[in-house]
Amino acid sequence: MFKKILFCTDFSEDSHWAFTYALDLAKMYKARLLIFHATAESVYPEQLSLYLAPEKLDELKTFQKKEIDRQLKAHYVEKMGRFKNYEISFQEGEPFVEIIRRAKKDSVDLIVMGTHGRTGLDHVLFGSTAEKVVRKSPCPVLTVRLPGRRFSMP
Repeated sequence: MFKKILFCTDFSEDSHWAFTYALDLAKMYKARLLIFHATAESVYPEQLSLYLAPEKLDELKTFQKKEIDRQLKAHYVEKMGRFKNYEISFQEGEPFVEIIRRAKKDSVDLIVMGTHGRTGLDHVLFGSTAEKVVRKSPCPVLTVRLPGRRFSMP
């Protein structure tokens, strides 16, 4: 049923919990697991370039990429044991847009991601990447909420 599963992470507790579902499904269906992180582009790149020399800006970007790679390996790769049918990637851009792009590009069968379950003002101010992905996705999306989180009516 599932040949490719796209697991999306923001390195939150919710994402770490959702990973257990993605990995179990990948093992069960002998599917390829695509582990993906999208980083929002710097909000003020022009202002940063005023304060940092171009080589320092490049060093900062290189450091950020290495840190993302380290976190992906520490949180996910090291927990997969003998499971080797995976690929890791990350992309800079609007997270929900990059997730949809990746899903289409790789013709994934399922997207798995955690959800923070924000409501009220938090939802209005921060939006919901998971909600946008569900609305725009070319395939089914499994959103996983951390156990023990209580829902409060807005």
